[in-house]
Amino acid sequence: MTRIALVEDDAAIRDALAQILSQRGYEPVPVTDFSRTSQTVFDAACDLVLLDLGLPGVDGTVVCREIRSRSDVPIIVVTSRSSEVDEVLSMTMGADDFVAKPYSAHVLAARIEALLRRVQGSRSRPVVEHNGLSLDIEASSAAANGQTVELTRNELRLLAYLMRNAGSVVSRTALMCELWDTDAYVDDNTLTVNINRLRQTLARIGVRDYLVTHRGQGYSV
Repeated sequence: MTRIALVEDDAAIRDALAQILSQRGYEPVPVTDFSRTSQTVFDAACDLVLLDLGLPGVDGTVVCREIRSRSDVPIIVVTSRSSEVDEVLSMTMGADDFVAKPYSAHVLAARIEALLRRVQGSRSRPVVEHNGLSLDIEASSAAANGQTVELTRNELRLLAYLMRNAGSVVSRTALMCELWDTDAYVDDNTLTVNINRLRQTLARIGVRDYLVTHRGQGYSV
């Protein structure tokens, strides 16, 4: 059974989330000791994390960064802190999606299912190669110039989509739909943050100017 960590300090919200997940066949794993959230997630072998930002004693973005530094487990930030700054910071720290409170239970469930589906799909895809860069989907890594670098989940999704469409300009809308299944709930600047992070990651293995920006159109490789 798919195990989902609930990192939420409000007991009423946490119980409601647990009920939503149980009804859909998931196993909720409530986290209440926020001083060791990351370790709890790892010890419970969770398949996905629902993470609030306003936690007692620690900011959720810090928890997000701690989890991402040790694991590529999918993270969905679910929070009432719905400013653009909070969303961009969450994505920068490694979150895969961002859902603002109040939310629809159906929308949240759809986001969870979509993210889990993308994770499972990524693990079954082969190596993709283009213009001197090799992308190992299963290992979530890119290699060039005799060097290898690990990719975050969003970096993997972006690079795989662009490489599979090599030679064509991929619109920003198409990339947002690839990452989050919809562009209706995602600020346009969030995609820019993810693109810039991917560029920085590729630069670590000597790959620069690989992602080409087509102003007003999108990106290509």
